[in-house]
Amino acid sequence: MTSLPNRRRFLAAGAGAALGLSALGATPSTAAAALAGSSRGSGREETRTLDELYRDALAEGGKLVVYAGGDLADSGSGAGARTAFRQRFPEIDLRLIVDYSKYHDVRVDNQLATNTLVPDVVQLQTLQDFTRWKREGRLLHYKPAGFGKLYSKFRDPDGAWIAGMVIAFSYLYDVAAAGANPPLTPLDLVDPRWKGAVASSYPHDDDAVLYLYSLYTETYGWDWIARLAAQNPQFARGSFSPSTAITNKSAVIGIGTGGNPTSTGPVRMGMPDGHPFMAWGQRIAILRKAANPTAAKLYLNWQLSAERQTSNSWSVRTDIAPPAGLKPIWEYPNANVDGFPRFMEDRAKVEQLKQTYALYFGEVKGDPTPGWPGLHPGA
Repeated sequence: MTSLPNRRRFLAAGAGAALGLSALGATPSTAAAALAGSSRGSGREETRTLDELYRDALAEGGKLVVYAGGDLADSGSGAGARTAFRQRFPEIDLRLIVDYSKYHDVRVDNQLATNTLVPDVVQLQTLQDFTRWKREGRLLHYKPAGFGKLYSKFRDPDGAWIAGMVIAFSYLYDVAAAGANPPLTPLDLVDPRWKGAVASSYPHDDDAVLYLYSLYTETYGWDWIARLAAQNPQFARGSFSPSTAITNKSAVIGIGTGGNPTSTGPVRMGMPDGHPFMAWGQRIAILRKAANPTAAKLYLNWQLSAERQTSNSWSVRTDIAPPAGLKPIWEYPNANVDGFPRFMEDRAKVEQLKQTYALYFGEVKGDPTPGWPGLHPGA
């Protein structure tokens, strides 16, 4: 993997350039203040229907660019949104670009610094960027229909961002391969009988997986992490990789991945009471300088609509019940829904944990699974 270090340095340099405002005669605080007035949207919720917004978006030009966090360019939740949106609004020219959120955010920073902004909407796991971009005046304040029904921690009070979907990470296991004594809690993952049968996404490559591992460490201790390392887990990039390993029969257990929490099929997701897993609301925002703001508003309203929210395991809305057998995600204390945003804001702790887990599990290896979209994908 020869290109990744250069990629990181180049994109990080772009992010740094976005902070170099003093060289232009402005401090970050004064620049944000100057932008704040024009970042304000209406304080009321959207009253137009999806069909009315669709009509207005077509009159605007019928184009939309979304940068979405995800693991694979052509599959997964980001690409699923692409397919569903195109089916619902076929005349909109949607370009939804999937990449790791940690690359999309600095890509946006670099584009803002070089006045080459491409996306209208950002839909990312890097929750801390949304609070920062709000402070900098980068986001349009807008409240889509259903805004008042969102779980309170899944919305910015001024409408700078919303959470559009719930994503949960835990561990999975192959029911048949696990046999009569499956891993009922994370503690069972270090049972010696699972040595060589565990797959995981790298905790030091994905901050959501990192948070899950940090919860395991806080609950079970560093000795548990050492015992997990002794299981010789197979690590790979991308949160899809553990479930892929289970499907391919190269692992019985997968850690740091999502699944169907109500599944009674061949692969089960572990969410035992009294033991940690993690979930969060994936944040979505419209950039203040978006070239297609009406189409962007259509996208946010669609994501919050009942037709979209009822297709998910958990809704971000308080008025849409989850499937039978589930509670709203915020009613699971062990899901740590409110903890992940705080974790993401503490970048010093995040970096320290990444380097510590590298000591236990080795450095991240492999090319980025979405490929290399470049500096201005979707342009």
